[in-house]
Amino acid sequence: MYSIPTDFANCMIEMYSDEGRAWLSALPSTLHEYAQRWSLTLRPPFPLSYNYVAPAVRADGSEAVLKLGFPNRELLSEMHALQLCAGRGMVRLLEVDFERQVFLLERIRPGVELVTVEDDEQATRIAAQVMQQLWRPVTDARPLLTVESWTAGLQKLGPHFGGTTGPFPEYLVDAAEQILAEFIPSMGERVLLHGDLHHWNILSATRQPWLALDPKGVIGEREYEVGALLRNPWGEFHTRPDMKTIQARRVDILSEMLGFERQRMLGWGMAQAVLSAWWSVEDHGHGWEGAIGVAEVLYGLGKEK
Repeated sequence: MYSIPTDFANCMIEMYSDEGRAWLSALPSTLHEYAQRWSLTLRPPFPLSYNYVAPAVRADGSEAVLKLGFPNRELLSEMHALQLCAGRGMVRLLEVDFERQVFLLERIRPGVELVTVEDDEQATRIAAQVMQQLWRPVTDARPLLTVESWTAGLQKLGPHFGGTTGPFPEYLVDAAEQILAEFIPSMGERVLLHGDLHHWNILSATRQPWLALDPKGVIGEREYEVGALLRNPWGEFHTRPDMKTIQARRVDILSEMLGFERQRMLGWGMAQAVLSAWWSVEDHGHGWEGAIGVAEVLYGLGKEK
């Protein structure tokens, strides 16, 4: 009755083994339960790997999107971030079950991804405008991620490679570790960040020109937010011969619009790119080269002062 994408099923089993298989076995009944509870007609899911995300139609005929995944800390943090943002610069949360990590979102229309904006300067300005709408203080205790917890995974890199940096340039790993050791204790005001605000997580909308989706929900200083933007869009961008020029211009624009120090942005961006490369190895064993290429460019720009 309900379609389960093969890539999604394989990913759940790869990541969660027998627990993932059990969760997948129960998924059709879970989908039926929430379709009944929230009066939804579910459509075939989007071809994603880490979460089950399906378009839906509500009883009143309005469009929505149902999202759920194998229960984990990241998904729980996302749900709380969505609730805190309350639709300001962000996709609106319509229904939520925190305990079972199932939630319903508005359908963003027209929903064209920022990656389709070919003018990189324009795309960077749009992203900066969205950032400014998202950030807000968090005054109550919530199970949100933090910059500290989000970046701690880099500590696994050395043991994984037997005390070396594996295929990663040693100078980049050392620099990333030094940046994190220096920047984390010296962070400015901590606010709610998106945490993964790249070109595929910003969509054209109607109630606002652009809206973000898929927040990680990370608590940290505002400057941290630019890291995901600087290392994206993933793919061909990483092999562009003019990447250094593009990154320098991005940093200029972000500094102009957000008032951030260039060195702080370059440092966070470089460290997060190394961390992203490590995640690629940790999760899949491959696909790290692009992030390291970005890290090399940002490191070089940082040295130019």
